Formats: sequence, C-alpha cells, structure tokens
Amino acid sequence: MLRVENLHIGYGQIEILHGVSLDVKENEIVAVLGANGAGKSTLIKTLIGWLKPRSGEIYLNEEPIQQLPPWQRIAKGIGLVPETGRIFRDLSVEDNLRLGAYLQSEAIIKEQFQVVYELFPILAERRKQTAKTLSGGEQQMLAIGRAMMSNPRLLLVDEVSMGLMPILVKRVLQVIGELRNHQVSVLLVEQNAYEALKIVDRAYILENGHLVLQGTPQELQENPKVKAAYLGG
Repeated sequence: MLRVENLHIGYGQIEILHGVSLDVKENEIVAVLGANGAGKSTLIKTLIGWLKPRSGEIYLNEEPIQQLPPWQRIAKGIGLVPETGRIFRDLSVEDNLRLGAYLQSEAIIKEQFQVVYELFPILAERRKQTAKTLSGGEQQMLAIGRAMMSNPRLLLVDEVSMGLMPILVKRVLQVIGELRNHQVSVLLVEQNAYEALKIVDRAYILENGHLVLQGTPQELQENPKVKAAYLGG
C-alpha cells in the first residue's frame, strides 16, 4: 500500500531524515518508534505533503505521490491524525467530524459516522457538545474519528499517546488496533514503544533520522538494545 524509498528530508541546511525507507501493507499496522527529536513527526508531515523531501520517493498503491498537495493525497485515501489532535475546539463534536469528510459524498459521510460512533460510543453521546468540553482522551478520540470520516485506506497517526493518562493511552491504541477490521492500514509514530508494540504487526526504530532496526513486536521486545532504550529493560 505505502512504500517509501530513500527519503532525505530537512529544514534549511539541516537534514533531519537520512535515507529512510519503509513500507506498510494492506490491513497492516506499522509503528515508527523513537525518542523525542528522532524525526518521527517530520516523516508524517512529509507523507501527508506538508513538507517536500529533498530526494526519495513516496508511493501509494504503486503510484508516486510525493508531488501531490495534501488534499489530493487525502482524496487518494490517506488520513491524518496530527500531533496533539488539533481539533476545532469551538465547534461541536459532530461538526468536527463532518469537517473531516469534506471530500466525501453524503452516502459515505453517513457510513463513516456509523463507523466512528461504533469505534467511539462516547462521541455519539456527546455529538452536540463543543469539542473544548471533552476530556483530553475524548479529544484525541475525536481527532481519530475526524480522520476516519475521510474514509481512509491508510491512516497516519502522529504521537497519539502524547499527554494522555496511561489508561487512556491503552484505550486509544486498542481502537487503532481495531482499525484492521475496517480495512484501514495504519502508520503510527510513537514514543510509547511498550504500548505500541502490543497492537502493531511490525515496527521500525528511528534514531537521529536513521532507521536502525525493524522487526515484529516479539523480535524487537527480545532485542537487548530496544529493551534498554525503549522498554525499560
């Protein structure tokens, strides 16, 4: 589904990502794990089209997309949950969700409302409330729901656990794991390796802009370097 080849990305004279290559298959959940400042969010911004790579290729279903603007990438089936969610705080839950579906037909919008409300029943209960009255965890659920309203085939998720209590981190990541049931692939960038490895099929380790390891959750959990640096072992 998604294939990234030898991406070099930077700001001004500073290169942040150095030759990153990765892939995400159909109905697969893949994590890019790393410490703060490793370049994870830079990768997400490039994949959605907010940043242009210096070199390298991005393919979606074998079609090169690195020259497309963000809205065209969304139209082709990429959804985004940005860092800290960035919801519209003064709008209702329902209006936030509807804004995520601005490229969709009314029939698709109706279907996606059902999907989102099944994933997050609390959003159905609070659909008329303004978004700023929701708890932090509920606001993150709303950000995921808004991205799902675009009917994505691939969801890019940027640091979904940031600022959440541990119990909410588990719940939100559990829902992301359930997206396979809706034929949605996920690329998750995350600092919380311990919880992320519970729900993904594969993961990459990003350090200082370089992908240094990849493997299944079991392989990475058994790796001494990963255990020491990311799992507290």
